[in-house]
Amino acid sequence: MNIGIVGLGLIGGSLGLDLRACGYQVLGVSRREQVCQKAIDRGVVDLASMDFAILAEAEVIFICTPIAAILPTVNQLIPVLNPSTVLTDVGSVKVPVIEAITPLWSNFVGGHPMAGNSECGIEAAQTNLFVSKPYVLTPVASTPLAAVAVVENIVKSLSAKIYHCTPQAHDRAVSWISHLPVIVSGALIAACQSEANPEVLTLAQNLASSGFRDTSRVGGGNPELGLMMAHYNRDELLRSLQHYRQNLDGLIDLIEQKNWVELEQQLQSNHAARSHFVRE
Repeated sequence: MNIGIVGLGLIGGSLGLDLRACGYQVLGVSRREQVCQKAIDRGVVDLASMDFAILAEAEVIFICTPIAAILPTVNQLIPVLNPSTVLTDVGSVKVPVIEAITPLWSNFVGGHPMAGNSECGIEAAQTNLFVSKPYVLTPVASTPLAAVAVVENIVKSLSAKIYHCTPQAHDRAVSWISHLPVIVSGALIAACQSEANPEVLTLAQNLASSGFRDTSRVGGGNPELGLMMAHYNRDELLRSLQHYRQNLDGLIDLIEQKNWVELEQQLQSNHAARSHFVRE
């Protein structure tokens, strides 16, 4: 099977490495010739080009561009595609993407691999990035079952955990566990930077260790990703931020009132609840 990848960054590059290891022929497209060459040199793809025509023979194409570029990419792909070609994306927001693309291409399957790190670019591509990680598929009523099955089989070859849900449920869920943490983590960094005493700020920077590293990682990541999350999942992100603010205000009240008993109860509840989200 020939698989195309548009966008050879962390996700697209990692997909290429693993799909080639599974025996697929991988064809890559990037807007920069330098990236195309690096992808070939690293073994990410078999062939790469800046020209979408290279994907004319692809049976499945993963669109691994930023969210804002997904629709323009599909519009550029359509003239070169076989009608049976299956398109899928890896965007972290699904509703606006699916609403825009489904009328243009019936064989489109919304997807979102919940994998990655703070790095970006072809240099960050790595093998086994998706092993045991959630990979969400969001077919709608009009999505052909055969197209869904094709994408499922490829994702299974990555040893990822497949989940199915509606685009709406996906966007609300990721607003809690992905998009909200990015904004909150960014606010933490900004708050620390607001320290008015230069000596204290420098001391805090020198003392920052694992706790700050863990809680600031996503907020200090790729700014474009955070902006796209806020832009395309605005309503759900605002909803989760408002709930977060209410919880933060509640903690402030407990500390102001020196209500240590209730504060401890809340912290104990948080400690117990975390295991339902993170399994270490």
